[in-house]
Amino acid sequence: MNNSEFKIRSTPISAFTKEELLAVYRNMLLVRRLDEKMLILLKQGKGHFHIGCSGHEAIQLAAAMTLKSKTDWAYPYYRDLAFSVGLGLTSRDILSSHLSKVTDPSGGRQMPSHYNSREHKIVSVSSAIGANFLPGLGTAQASQFLEKDEVIYISTGEGGTSQGVFFELLNWATRCRAPVVIVVQDNKYAISVPVAEQTSNNSISKTVRGFENLEIFEVDGTDLMNSHAAMKKAVGRARKGEGPSLVHAHVVRLLPHSSSDDQNKYRDAGDLENDRRHDPIEKLKQRLLSSDMGTEKELDDLKQEVFEQVEADTAWCAKQDDPKAEEALLHVLSENPPEHEYEKGTPSGEPVVMVDAINHAMKEEMERDDNVLVFGQDVAGGKGGVFTATRGLTEKFGERRCYNSPLSEASILGTACGLAVRGLKPVAEIQFGDYIWPGMEMIKNQIDSLRYRSNNHFSCPMVIRVPIGGYIHGGLCHSQNIEATFAHFPGFRVVMPSNASDAKGMLKTAIRGDDPVIFLEHKALYRQGFARRPEPDSNYLVPLDKAAVVRKGSDVTVVTYGAMVQKALLAARKFSEAGTELEVIDIRSMLPLDMDTILASVSRTNRVLVLHEDYEYLGMGAEIAAQIADKVFTALDAPVKRVAAKFSPIPYAAQLEDYVLPNDNDIQTALEELIHY
Repeated sequence: MNNSEFKIRSTPISAFTKEELLAVYRNMLLVRRLDEKMLILLKQGKGHFHIGCSGHEAIQLAAAMTLKSKTDWAYPYYRDLAFSVGLGLTSRDILSSHLSKVTDPSGGRQMPSHYNSREHKIVSVSSAIGANFLPGLGTAQASQFLEKDEVIYISTGEGGTSQGVFFELLNWATRCRAPVVIVVQDNKYAISVPVAEQTSNNSISKTVRGFENLEIFEVDGTDLMNSHAAMKKAVGRARKGEGPSLVHAHVVRLLPHSSSDDQNKYRDAGDLENDRRHDPIEKLKQRLLSSDMGTEKELDDLKQEVFEQVEADTAWCAKQDDPKAEEALLHVLSENPPEHEYEKGTPSGEPVVMVDAINHAMKEEMERDDNVLVFGQDVAGGKGGVFTATRGLTEKFGERRCYNSPLSEASILGTACGLAVRGLKPVAEIQFGDYIWPGMEMIKNQIDSLRYRSNNHFSCPMVIRVPIGGYIHGGLCHSQNIEATFAHFPGFRVVMPSNASDAKGMLKTAIRGDDPVIFLEHKALYRQGFARRPEPDSNYLVPLDKAAVVRKGSDVTVVTYGAMVQKALLAARKFSEAGTELEVIDIRSMLPLDMDTILASVSRTNRVLVLHEDYEYLGMGAEIAAQIADKVFTALDAPVKRVAAKFSPIPYAAQLEDYVLPNDNDIQTALEELIHY
């Protein structure tokens, strides 16, 4: 760092009042004592885990000093104890989290050190490294859209800069001049891996200096004055709309990575002793004494005061209630019942194909609510999406409300999360379900659990539109069905319409809802004549938790969805000619699943075929069949039958695709076996 081209002159100590510096020094002592106390509690069998910030205090408190608490937004990482206390969290908050009490801001849902406060706009930390980067950017983009004077703090250790999403953050943040301050707290070790084995140039500052509009500050993160200078400049740039800054703070890690780590296995005594010589508390203490900003007695009194406070707060936390077991399932989804009237009237407009119904739904919702934003790859301008689902939206609503993203699914989904946290309603398009997988970090470790892990302090209602499915000769990477994977993620709603009127009504309900929705659209249905329906009006809504009985029958129940609904109806007509009446249920929603409708039908027909395009192995049919066997087994006159895809990637050639995916012959054979069992 001594030869860094990104150095900045320290803020002079005279720029602070004595009261300001003593308050910072007290917070340093407080978080250091909290680290010590929580480790003591662990040894006493009180608590299960600890991860400390000892050695990081100066840069974190400098950041807190320069931000506006309760106005600016923070996306910290798990080592940001001093930062969180600097913004307003209390020692009772921290100790309650350590002891998993009801007074823990997460209600015992999160591990300790996963900071969370709606009041202070500290968005609930996810354990996953880098999961905060793109949501933080999304919140910054929301601040720009809403024209709010807000700065967004995003932090990480230097190991987090090895994540691809770090560079995605820099790419989009610099392009749109987002008001973000990115703080890299470089303590030289990603658990045990040294920076030399992590980062090109041994320096993230040097590695990223080519990004336009990015100001880089490299500072001694153990020195409050040097850290403050960089943070003040970075925050000021963000407020003036000049773009993002990277504050690369060299800090020391005075504790092991966590209570589960033994750093003596990979750090020698000399390295540890050198770090102790750079203790930020001792540095600030000497500056205070040498500048007549504090006496030995004043500083000793503060240390004793902090000790007594932590002891008293620990005793207080120990007396608080433990979380109630029966509350473990709260806040998976919103508990606010929607005030909607569903399927009001009968759709009577001109017949419309599914892709146009989807387009009209977005257009109408954008007209109804100025906070609805549509974005993704190729969605804007004349292209209007590769399937034309977003055609005309940019022309009507402008580039601020329908815009292209970088070609990155993680960027699309991560920023959508941050936009939603800030109160906007993103409708994000993933171009093909086959390419959603780079965004899995955002889906599984950020979006789906935000409401739950924050104890309902934060949520991110959004719609993720995803074209899926085969029968289009799309081959391995344009034919995948993904619903069973995402139906396994608590915190989402997962739906798939089979016709135009359902598509429009369900998409409008999803946009108006209070939860994240994965809205699956079967590509093969977009322009199929059999999926055309009279178009519903702008007030027509379809519930996201209710199956539809699309054909009544008395002999066999066929449970299906998506493109298989039409195949089931064709089979029903054929079997009807022979005197067997099939009841066809379109489940429409995979999560939640309307088992009541399914069970009621099976209890009457006594035979059931579950039909879907996704793999039979661990597909939705396995769950449906298991619940039928568990709940209405005695009503069955035959075993539950399944027809689904064979366990293979989806091949390109027509003959191969037809063999792997369910076909009419597969369905007929299965029904005949079921009927004649």
